[in-house]
Amino acid sequence: MSSLTEQYSWTSPPLVVGAPMRIIALPPLAVEVSAAGGLGFIGAGNNLDELDGWLEQAAGLVSKHAALKAYHEKTGMLPIGFGYFNWAPDEDLEKAMAAVKKWKPLAVWQFGAHKNGDYATWTEKIRQVSEGRTEVWVQVGSVADAVEVAKMAKPDVLVVQGTDAGGHGLESGAGLITLLPEIADALHSAGMPEIKLIAAGGVIEGRAAAAALTLGADGICLGTRLLASEEATVAEAYRKEVVRASDGGANTARTKLYDQLRGTTQWPANYNGRGILNQSYYDNSSGMSFEDNKKLYEEAMKQGDAGWGINGRITAYAGTGVGLVKSVMKAGDIVREVQQQARQRLQTTPS
Repeated sequence: MSSLTEQYSWTSPPLVVGAPMRIIALPPLAVEVSAAGGLGFIGAGNNLDELDGWLEQAAGLVSKHAALKAYHEKTGMLPIGFGYFNWAPDEDLEKAMAAVKKWKPLAVWQFGAHKNGDYATWTEKIRQVSEGRTEVWVQVGSVADAVEVAKMAKPDVLVVQGTDAGGHGLESGAGLITLLPEIADALHSAGMPEIKLIAAGGVIEGRAAAAALTLGADGICLGTRLLASEEATVAEAYRKEVVRASDGGANTARTKLYDQLRGTTQWPANYNGRGILNQSYYDNSSGMSFEDNKKLYEEAMKQGDAGWGINGRITAYAGTGVGLVKSVMKAGDIVREVQQQARQRLQTTPS
């Protein structure tokens, strides 16, 4: 059975994946991750009207990198993927299928379905429109979901998200150190060891990447770390918050509050989002009414960069590893640094 880096000929080990962060991971970030020897994903989320244009832009950027261009010309497949939220309406998800057929991305990452059967439905459609060439990735956060999704959808890859992850995921669950090996064992027992596993949630640098690989991951996913990349499409104040914040276990939280303030409440009931604590969170904890909190949030949204920060109110989603993000870097340099650190750690770890 070939490794993912053997399947994706331009990549180098260990495989570093750029998370499809909604309207943050756009073509410049996705392509730079791939160009550095990883695999980048565009974060379409539920913004599927813009997906065709984003993939067109990505195709243009791919043509500027020799290895990516050679892969594209040889295989006809774009050496990037894109991710969407399965809770989006079916008529919008059909736009994703049209984009798969037209642009032939290497992979589609599904996430956030209200029921696991939806993954099977859209996996079948992806394989139909791509003639089986576009890979199917599905993000899961529990052992039960991993086994059920594996049986129903038979994805090529499961992205195993631990609860340290920033942004959206299951309200309750486990960290990668227990979740990933239990999922690997469960898939093996169910007769599906061929499904690849990508570790997500709390992986910021090479030490965590090496740990995930020893737990059985076939690659690792970076989300929070790439928020501090030059190519991430975020407000500068958001980027500064990610660099500023520390002690993520104490200074981030999983909560529905930020979605409620933002009006992004379409997520399944058992999902919430992890973000950096700010004044909106503190006031809610102190008993401020939601109505008053919402008014202050809306006022902060008009303040630009001044609306962010520990004393601000605008949401900065980030994981518990945020304290390990020390500076803003180019995405390609981040990928290469994590790969190098992981290789060194794996070579020097005492046996």
